[in-house]
Amino acid sequence: MSTMFPAVFVSHGAPTLYIDSGPTHDFLRDLGVRLGRPRAVLCVSAHWATAAPALTAMERPETIHDFYGFPEELEAVRYPAPGDPALAARSVELLGAAGVAASQDQDWGLDHGAWVPLGLMYPEADVPVVQLAVQPGLSPERHLALGRALRPLREEGVLILGSGGATHNLREMVWDLDAEPPAYIRAFDAWLEEAVLAGRAEELCAYAEQGPSGRRAHPTPEHFLPLFVPLGTGGRASVLHRAFHYGTLSMKAFAWD
Repeated sequence: MSTMFPAVFVSHGAPTLYIDSGPTHDFLRDLGVRLGRPRAVLCVSAHWATAAPALTAMERPETIHDFYGFPEELEAVRYPAPGDPALAARSVELLGAAGVAASQDQDWGLDHGAWVPLGLMYPEADVPVVQLAVQPGLSPERHLALGRALRPLREEGVLILGSGGATHNLREMVWDLDAEPPAYIRAFDAWLEEAVLAGRAEELCAYAEQGPSGRRAHPTPEHFLPLFVPLGTGGRASVLHRAFHYGTLSMKAFAWD
């Protein structure tokens, strides 16, 4: 049987997704079972931004609580998954072969863009995890190139997981989990699904101009950039999950087989 592992993008929403029951929480609880156990996870989180590509390379990454104003229950969460220095080194090697200089980091750990979805997907915390940072100052095309370079990892049993948001406008968010999404959010979400399923990578890279209300759906790029790494690994796309939170957060998830 082939060891090719799917690549996945999930929308992680607010940190309270970890403790709030509902369709997206339940979806992530089931996703690890659906995918099966990978050898390791390479997680591209919206919440670690660097000037150039970097990967966590420590044996025991710490759990980072990079938020405030949320329930104390979340501050107490620890996700003690081991790191995988060999995977970090392998990733740096693959990126270097593609002409992309990347570094190994010993300081960051696992932020909530990683431990919220992974804590639901693999609650035993027994799958090694390496984080890959996003570069908000660089283009979607540069992140697509990261995915293309890292594709061999999927053949080595690694889950490449992008964790961000299909839409992410916090400025217009309503603090009601079930708030009706405004028309522009629905329009961008529908365009995104169609473009991903059709494999229109060039159009997706120009989302700010070509997506309906692209800049309004994503006033800043960091939550959209994690999409491009799994997209860049190739394969046939499918939709795993559809939902909206707080009006302006699409919780859509995709897989590439």
